Amino acid sequence: MADDVRELLLSTTADADPSTPLSAPDLRLLIDHLRHRSDRLHASALSFASSNREPLASALLRAASSAASSASLQSSLQSALSPLSSSPDLSDLRSLSDRLVAARRELRERQEHLAAASSVASLSARLRAARASANPLDAAAAAAELKPLLVNPEGSGSGGDEPVVFGLLRGEWEQLVDELQVGLSKNVEECVEFAPEGGKVVVRAGPSGSSSGTPGVELRVALQALEIIDSLDYGMAKVADLMVKHVFIPAISNISVTVSVEVLEKNGSTYPASVLSIVPSEELQGYKDGSVLYSRIIDVIKFARKFICVENITWMQSFAKLTWSRISDLVITHFLSKAVPDEASKLIEFQDVIRSTTEFENTLRGMMFISPDRKDGKLTQFVDDVEVHFAVRKRNEILVKARYILVQYDYKNPLASDDHGDSVVDLLFQPEKCFISKSALQLMKLVHGALKDACLSSARVAKEFCCAARDALLLYKAIVPVQLEKQLNSISPVAAILHNDFYHLSQEILGLAFEYRADFPSGQQKLVVFVDLAPIFSQMADGILRRQIQFATANLSEAIDGADGFQNTHQSQHCESAKFSIEQVVFILEKIHIMWESVLPRSIYRRSMFHVLGPVFSRITKDMLLIDDMAAEETLQLQGLIHLALENLSSLFLSLVENDDDKFLDHHTWVQLDESIPSLKKFRKLAELLDMSLKSITAAWESGELANCGFTSSEMRNFIKAIFADSPLRKECLGWIAANPA
Repeated sequence: MADDVRELLLSTTADADPSTPLSAPDLRLLIDHLRHRSDRLHASALSFASSNREPLASALLRAASSAASSASLQSSLQSALSPLSSSPDLSDLRSLSDRLVAARRELRERQEHLAAASSVASLSARLRAARASANPLDAAAAAAELKPLLVNPEGSGSGGDEPVVFGLLRGEWEQLVDELQVGLSKNVEECVEFAPEGGKVVVRAGPSGSSSGTPGVELRVALQALEIIDSLDYGMAKVADLMVKHVFIPAISNISVTVSVEVLEKNGSTYPASVLSIVPSEELQGYKDGSVLYSRIIDVIKFARKFICVENITWMQSFAKLTWSRISDLVITHFLSKAVPDEASKLIEFQDVIRSTTEFENTLRGMMFISPDRKDGKLTQFVDDVEVHFAVRKRNEILVKARYILVQYDYKNPLASDDHGDSVVDLLFQPEKCFISKSALQLMKLVHGALKDACLSSARVAKEFCCAARDALLLYKAIVPVQLEKQLNSISPVAAILHNDFYHLSQEILGLAFEYRADFPSGQQKLVVFVDLAPIFSQMADGILRRQIQFATANLSEAIDGADGFQNTHQSQHCESAKFSIEQVVFILEKIHIMWESVLPRSIYRRSMFHVLGPVFSRITKDMLLIDDMAAEETLQLQGLIHLALENLSSLFLSLVENDDDKFLDHHTWVQLDESIPSLKKFRKLAELLDMSLKSITAAWESGELANCGFTSSEMRNFIKAIFADSPLRKECLGWIAANPA
């Protein structure tokens, strides 16, 4: 308000300062301005009222009327409420209101019950009408209409609190659908007849006669009704199965057959019929690229589409769903799998099969027989993977050959074969030769052949070849030791040969990577590994040889036990026992010598014999040194036994020296043997001790010669006590030896 007044004042004095207080002249001037403006407003109002007299009068009249109506309504309301305001108890009115609400609720419930009863009656009547209908299409349509009302939970309801009568109606509906399914399916089967011998099918537009005694319907009507009740697959199942069994199997499995179709016109009361026959052909067609076979299958499918499915795409897709999987399996079994090339060089020729197979499936897609999204392209998927199938076949062939080689080889007398020389092979990482079995030789040839093929193949095929090579080697490990278990449980040449096989294979396996890896396809050079197998085969070889050495040691120990510690050899009976024991030892050693020398690699043969001979000489020497009393004749007998063993083992000793040219056991030869078999040196020295004087023995101990041969101070003292009688010299010698141990 203050701002409006100041604005009015400023409009007359442009140079006035807004912040300056108003003076008396200013206030008078302001009053004049206000009076002048009020006069103008009054004049304007009078002018408006005079010019709008009638509208203003009408508005005033309506306002007066509304005020009168409001007063009348207030009066009527007060009159209506006066009895209530004057009555202190409203219980009668409340009771009346409750009865009114209860009556309305009861009425609503009765209306709902009446509606439910009416619905049940209607559903029951529709079910009876459907079951009584002679037209299967009408019955099927009625069943389809009733399905959402009785089965769909979103319809009339099928919860746990529904009326029992709805469950009974649902049961009747299910029975109706079952009767329709069974009856219509039989109707379809009666329209499609198959010859018992196979290869022939007769399709009629309608059944020749109903087995149930009731007249049948046309094939088209039966299939249409089955489609309406969502039972098309059920109705077509048996026909599809019989089509595969009686038509597709002979059409695909037989090479020289053709498809013949004959259409028979309607004759009297019989329906028109169409006949498809798979008949033999005099021409030997063969499959080649498969185009003839695929054309034959298409002819059968066209027949089914035209005469069984009546050119209906939905029915055709149902028939395809029931048959295509089995048809494609038959094509793969009887044609595609056999068409896979046997050699990698022939893979290019398979392109014609790939082309015709692709065209075949595209034709079926055009017929809507298989899905257009290649989901059903089982045949094209097979031919596209022909390299894998080729490789898998070759892998299986390699494994079959490997198993045949390992199972059929005769290990009974491998050294007596005519081609003995072919089985002597050079070791890959050692300048030695060894004898191996023909099975190991042939197995490695098979492995090398597979890896050579891998070098010339694509990455996928090479992978299968390499896996086949690995599996062939593992087959040897799995089969041969089990097959020769009996021979491995005793000393035998077969066990030595088996050791060589594993030893040779372990070295060959180590060389495979160096020999072939550079030529493998680039994708397989780092993935193909064989070196992990080498330690396995090497350990198998070591285990076999270790068991043979254990068996030999056990047999020799048993033979030595027969000497009874070489006690009392001056008696003839004990002497003969000791001599027989030495002869047994020599016999066993010579047998092992002959068995191993011709088979084992020389270094392994020498090392193995050293392991066997060491315990033998050590055991005999120990038993002789434990004799507590020796007569003069007894020392001569023991010395003779030692010489007997050494003389009879001369050929064995010569086979163990490093130089094969040595023909005699000279000093140099004995030095080599003594270094390799320390117990042999002690054994030979014992023979000398049995013929030495006490002073010579003491001098030999003093010089350290006996200690170098392996004798201990206690052994020498016991030996002297056993041979020499008690004397001051013996006492002196014993004391000196005790005081000067080695």
